[in-house]
Amino acid sequence: MVKKKIFNDQPFPYHHELEMEIATLTNLGVGLGRVRLDAVNSPGGPALRSPAERGEGWVVMVPFTLPGERVRVRVYRNHKNYSEADLLEVLAPSPHRIAPKCPLFGQCGGCQYQHLTYAEQLKWKRQQVQELLKYMAGVEFTVNAVIGSPREFGYRSKLTPHFSAQPRGKEVTSDLRQVTGETFPIGFLKQSSRFELVDVPQCPIATPEINAKLSEVREKTRQRLAAGEYKRDATLLLRHAQEGVVTDYDAVVHEVIEPAAECGSELARDWFMSRASSLPQQPGSKKPLRLHFLARDFFQNNPFILPAFTSYVREQAAGSGAKFLVDAYCGSGLFALSCAPAFERVTGIELSDTSVKFATENAAANGIANATFRSGDAAQIFAGLDFPSADTAIVIDPPRKGCDESFLNQLFAFGPRAVVYVSCDPATQMRDLKGFLAAGYRLTAVQPFDLFPQTRHLECVITLVKGKSI
Repeated sequence: MVKKKIFNDQPFPYHHELEMEIATLTNLGVGLGRVRLDAVNSPGGPALRSPAERGEGWVVMVPFTLPGERVRVRVYRNHKNYSEADLLEVLAPSPHRIAPKCPLFGQCGGCQYQHLTYAEQLKWKRQQVQELLKYMAGVEFTVNAVIGSPREFGYRSKLTPHFSAQPRGKEVTSDLRQVTGETFPIGFLKQSSRFELVDVPQCPIATPEINAKLSEVREKTRQRLAAGEYKRDATLLLRHAQEGVVTDYDAVVHEVIEPAAECGSELARDWFMSRASSLPQQPGSKKPLRLHFLARDFFQNNPFILPAFTSYVREQAAGSGAKFLVDAYCGSGLFALSCAPAFERVTGIELSDTSVKFATENAAANGIANATFRSGDAAQIFAGLDFPSADTAIVIDPPRKGCDESFLNQLFAFGPRAVVYVSCDPATQMRDLKGFLAAGYRLTAVQPFDLFPQTRHLECVITLVKGKSI
């Protein structure tokens, strides 16, 4: 018998309700406010703690709230240093609050910011990077304004809805085969849950083409679930590429990256033209880049911002004066090939043999002769590289967890002239930044890109040049 976990009732009892003001947003997209415990008057209410807690206030986290709002909330969990609460009512809304586009906003855990104007989303994301830089890396440095997405909705080119092989709900027959209501939800994790799914018939941040295909895929999946064909939980794939919407994990798909100056986005074109004089103009830099890869492989999921995004990475890498480039997490060659016209030679390194194969084919398909790709041993990433470190720039785009210690030690031992660090998690990026500063690199630019509007996520590009540390 599983013993039920006892609720920690300090400083608030379970489901205690209170009114409070939201002061800021965390980098997880959650509203944060402080409550003076000695000001809370309710029978059986919270016990007074330290003078600091009484004076500065106890931290309460409330999703889907905005800075400056007065709200009524209900506490559902107390931690050692803060509490979590559900939003019950917005008593005084922020002037930046808007109606969310998705009817499931607040239930589905996929989006955090649909209730916030896009301009304010970009401001808060910049501030969050600024705060992470200061408090995690110990660096005071100006973060550039976030480059926004050309599309605020309908941008996501890959969707992976989840479903359970076992029915969830009461409306099923005794043999567990008949599907009724939402017994088999197909969608994403519920807000604040690690297991419960929310049924998602349509997703407004996905491309219209994906949403058109989603209804068909959901119906076929429900039929197979009803027939008992699935023995375990699974994840569907809808990848929107040149072929249309593909659902086969092993299908080969194609993507085209247009030059930034011709990408069709006024925002991205303005960005590009403001930097046109500093961008390298080698032959081939104005041609579309055509890539192919497996539908299941990692590839940036907002193709509409990729022209500006890849151009910026090329600008920063080439701006260091390096003649050679290493793309240390090259995948199918996105950064290596988009940067190749600005360098004499480029090498992409990847642990996956399949990715190296696709990257090599992509180089040939685009007529790029100065880029080569090879599989790298995790313990010897830079072994056999014949580029002089003083003339080499490195682009790294690691997983969300950031760079591991072994990789960083190898990179520091090689000692490249410059590093352009691309990250989908600025928190782990700032953690790694401390190592770069200690190894003698100085920070020269911090540029966030909003590849994920309506969510707390963003991509951040930092540029580091070997020299005196900050």
